[in-house]
Amino acid sequence: MDKKPSLKVKLIYKIDCLFSKGMSAMVFFLGIASFSIIIIASIIAVLFHVAPQNSDSLSFFEAFWASLMRTLDAGSMAGDDGWTFRILMLFVTLGGIFIISSLIGVISNGLNSRLENLQRGRSFVVEENHTVILGWNEKVFTIVKELCIANQNKQDACIVIMGELDTISMVESINEKLPSKCTTRIVCRNGSPIDQISLNLLNLNSAKSIIVISPLNDDPDAEVIKTCLAIIRNPNRQTKDFHIVAELREAKNLSVAKIVGGNEVEWVLSENIISKMIAQTCFQPGLSTIYTDLMDFSGDEVYFYNHPSLVGKTFGETLNLFQKNAVLGILKNEGSPLLNPPMETVIKGDDKIILLAEDDNQISLSNYEQDLINFESIRNFDSVSDKPGNILIIGWNLRANQLLLEMDHYIPKDSQIQILITNSLVVNSDSMKNLKLINADVKILRGITTDRNLLNSLDLSNFDHIVLLSFSDRLSQQTADSKTLITLLHLRDIASKVNGCHYSILTEMLDVRNLELAEVTKVDDFIVSDRLVSLLITQISERKALGGVFEDIFNPEGSEIYLKSAHNYVELNQEVNFCTIVESARRRNEVAIGFRTGKDATNKKANYGIVLNPHKLEMKSFSDDDEIIVLSESFNG
Repeated sequence: MDKKPSLKVKLIYKIDCLFSKGMSAMVFFLGIASFSIIIIASIIAVLFHVAPQNSDSLSFFEAFWASLMRTLDAGSMAGDDGWTFRILMLFVTLGGIFIISSLIGVISNGLNSRLENLQRGRSFVVEENHTVILGWNEKVFTIVKELCIANQNKQDACIVIMGELDTISMVESINEKLPSKCTTRIVCRNGSPIDQISLNLLNLNSAKSIIVISPLNDDPDAEVIKTCLAIIRNPNRQTKDFHIVAELREAKNLSVAKIVGGNEVEWVLSENIISKMIAQTCFQPGLSTIYTDLMDFSGDEVYFYNHPSLVGKTFGETLNLFQKNAVLGILKNEGSPLLNPPMETVIKGDDKIILLAEDDNQISLSNYEQDLINFESIRNFDSVSDKPGNILIIGWNLRANQLLLEMDHYIPKDSQIQILITNSLVVNSDSMKNLKLINADVKILRGITTDRNLLNSLDLSNFDHIVLLSFSDRLSQQTADSKTLITLLHLRDIASKVNGCHYSILTEMLDVRNLELAEVTKVDDFIVSDRLVSLLITQISERKALGGVFEDIFNPEGSEIYLKSAHNYVELNQEVNFCTIVESARRRNEVAIGFRTGKDATNKKANYGIVLNPHKLEMKSFSDDDEIIVLSESFNG
């Protein structure tokens, strides 16, 4: 039979269990022990009349105070006299040295630990109506910057960011890159977005919106879906739906993502969006500037507006009812946006007008007068171009197949697409052979894309458009962007030195920090990057219904944004107001939302000639180089 533990062993075990419960248990135990020594010494001093020499007996409170002072400061007993009193105070002082000093040490360590936890960002966020960003990479800076601009008219706005970096590093990075935050406070917390304990720190139930950023790892979509699942399935969650905006990389993961997110998550397919943007802007220099203006918060943005006086009117009748707001479409009561619907569509009671405005308080109906339109200046010409195009794509990555499919929607029949790739930098170049393009023939060229001699041998004067794609499948962001930048510099130099080179260049960059290095000298050199995706995510986080609006804009089916020659709409070299242009576009079943002046196409300070949402009464004379920005179902016309 085993020997039972001794009393000493049991006592040590009990103390060990007590101390293992943490700092509060240790403080409680050591505090009890400390006061026990003081109280016992005080009782002995009173009962046995122990007092300093030549002094009367001490009262209990005087003995308690004397014992307390000697536990806190061993030097206090230096002036004691009377050996009985000295011996009693010596034991009290020794108790103070061993026990109370331990108590002070435990409290000090606990405070230091608490301060470290605060620095690490592990305290609960006491905020309401705040925006939460889950994840940390370069996109955070763009999103935070845009949210700060959006919150300029709010006095107590807050953004909460959770990443797996320590909070000090996150705060320092934000302060370095975004020194001005207007009225917005930035709160950083350390933790994993898929950990429900960490998520509980963020007070998600009181958040206005939640943004989930795609991480930079081998399987980013899985992490994003797990994060959304952790939010939605949290046992402490609110009963009403969350407003979550999450980024996905690959379309194949969208079906399972929708099962997880239900109605609570707006999914942004970043790879598809970049492919659609490149496909559309490749053929229309200036379009990417328009997209940027629509998606950032520094100028005009998309808003939703309803008013009793609009009920019963047709969509066409509303176009000139707003002097400083360009009308885009209708948001139906069931939540589905209709951009440029049929002009005879009737506005119902719960419908909202989709329009452009500088802010939500800058929307107002005007007193529309029919005689403001100069009907004599309206023209209705069609410009149909079915000339086959020649396009050169330099570079390749996983989104390139989607890009070719998107481009096929916009190019005329019998067009030629040549693709220059470097074999060692492409994961699967054979995948492009399986694409079934209707309007274009594809030819694959192989070589070093940064080789100037190879580029010269291609006879670039034969191409209308050149698209530079990043080799992101094989190379790191910085290395891939470096190769793209070198090729871009060669192409610009060739265009300046070789007669007959009038191609537009559209360049894809991965890291927004490299945009400044690739100096944009003209509008058709615009560089597409993840920044546009960040801007889109930020817009949807502020107004959920914008997800459907931008999805409709990027969709080749239905109405999209086009730049069309001004001579199709009004008499040239004759001053007209913009409401005349709106009326001319309405007759073509289009919506005019702005214009582009050709003389400013290379002027960055003039926004490359792009003017969105002009005042309806603004007078302007258009030339043959100017274009009207419209929502239309096709480029023809």
